Amino acid sequence: MIYGLYTAVLTVLVLLYIPVALARRVLRGVPLNLRGRLGLGGQKRGGPSGWVHAVSVGEAIAAAPLVEGLRRMFPELPLVMTTVTETGARVVRERFRGIVTHRFFPLDLPPAVRRFVGGIDPVFLVCMETELWPNVLRLLGVRRVPVMIANGRLSDRSFRRYRLVRPLLKPVLANIRVLAMQSDEDARRVIALGASPERVVVTGNMKAEALPDSPGAADLWHRLLGLDPEERVWIAGSTHRGEEEAVLEAHRVLAREVRHLVLVIAPRHPERVPEVLDLLATRGWPSVRRSELPQRRRDGAVIVLDTVGELAQLYSIADVVFVGGSLVAAGGHNMLEPALRRKPVLLGPHTENFRESAALLVASGAARVVRDAAELAGEVGRLLSDGDLRAKLGNAGYEAVASRHGAVQETLNLVGRFLYPGRSR
Repeated sequence: MIYGLYTAVLTVLVLLYIPVALARRVLRGVPLNLRGRLGLGGQKRGGPSGWVHAVSVGEAIAAAPLVEGLRRMFPELPLVMTTVTETGARVVRERFRGIVTHRFFPLDLPPAVRRFVGGIDPVFLVCMETELWPNVLRLLGVRRVPVMIANGRLSDRSFRRYRLVRPLLKPVLANIRVLAMQSDEDARRVIALGASPERVVVTGNMKAEALPDSPGAADLWHRLLGLDPEERVWIAGSTHRGEEEAVLEAHRVLAREVRHLVLVIAPRHPERVPEVLDLLATRGWPSVRRSELPQRRRDGAVIVLDTVGELAQLYSIADVVFVGGSLVAAGGHNMLEPALRRKPVLLGPHTENFRESAALLVASGAARVVRDAAELAGEVGRLLSDGDLRAKLGNAGYEAVASRHGAVQETLNLVGRFLYPGRSR
């Protein structure tokens, strides 16, 4: 009854979305990936595979140490990694080339799910963060394929939405063997939604354990961007509409005070790059896309990151980092990536989706909260003028994040215990 109602509603929503998808394809060139989403296009493998699902870019990057661990544990087991977004797919294809096979996650409709699952023949599914797809989970339950939620979290908004359908969630959650949650609060919330407490484990945040940059990464990025040694760099990462204006106002003030200052803006959503370029032109700032470098830049040109999966590594060249999604009410974004690279971090007040990470960095003295363009300019300027202060904040952030390591190994232990016991080397 529950699954039939869910499938009927989803079918209607998919049909209503078709004109939107076609318009995005025609007007913006967004791929439909229709065969993949219908569970088609994958050849039947010669044997079973392990399945890792990472919905988009952030989850795919966070999954990197987990994928490396799974390869070590199960060297003979092929790995399939699914994403929902095209940008996530690009990250998987580039970062995991030769390690995993990429497929698009199927629409959660029974025919598509059956075709997809039949094609990859999974022995387990590790789903990054908290993706709950009832028909996928139901079929895997029927096939006795164990499922794990890894690095699970429930934001304030997600928790409110899930509570509206709590009576429908209990049978869905029953198909998950183990839920490895980031924090005690995440664990409390998923139990409140109907998960059995004995299946819920707190492992910490795997994003605190991203794979290290290769030696010389900072020098390489300086060359790729055509930066001179004397240039100072501050990065506004994962920005949303309404934040670039504040960043540019702060940069206008800073450019008068700091010589050879370069701003890099990385919009959270790549499709907003033209919008950001238009904003820069309107404000009178010269600009250059990251994909056009290392051609010679005009003096004072703002670099706009128009590529996918490079932001975390790009933090290695920053003197100061502002993490977006926090000056506007978007809940914040991953501030552990710059902290792991020993960079001082600035945040807006809206970090609800990363509450624990923000609290950790602020409490350790590694991050400072700014509320508007004036405060942003003041803090960036203060940090740029004081190398010792930058180093103090950067080291404090690294030590704070490093103290929370262990989530990846704990997650791998749970995989070996509950998902694929007796198979690891």
